Amino acid sequence: MTPRQPATLRSLSAEAYQPKLFEKNLSAKEAERRITALQAEIELANSF
Repeated sequence: MTPRQPATLRSLSAEAYQPKLFEKNLSAKEAERRITALQAEIELANSF
């Protein structure tokens, strides 16, 4: 992961109540995919 990805992923996974999506040894590509998915999920939840 890139230096900023662990903190971002940890924060987003906690906010989305999905802590299992945070793992320490992800590739940068997989971390970015999870970050994008979590951001979309949180945005959708906030739109209601």
